[in-house]
Amino acid sequence: MTRIIRRYRVVTRGSTGELRIKDYDSAEEILQTHTQVGVDDCSTDLTIRGKPIFRGLVGPLPEGKEIVRYETPEVFELLTKEWIGKTPKRQRRRKAQKTSA
Repeated sequence: MTRIIRRYRVVTRGSTGELRIKDYDSAEEILQTHTQVGVDDCSTDLTIRGKPIFRGLVGPLPEGKEIVRYETPEVFELLTKEWIGKTPKRQRRRKAQKTSA
């Protein structure tokens, strides 16, 4: 089943450091503020392959089932560092009990 992209999301950083998210109904709306420099032709996620690449934005990145996300390089770096810094919960493994026959 092919997913249909219904929303394009651009994430930037505000003047006070907060994340600003703006959603668009089409990639053409992003062209009002960014220049398209190509199309994604190598993504392993086929739903974003062929989506535009914009100068000054990192992406396209899949977000959920119907959203293509673009981020400024600053936001991409910030979120990547946060993601890397999260430590996964450690799971305890029980030792197998020896059974005597």
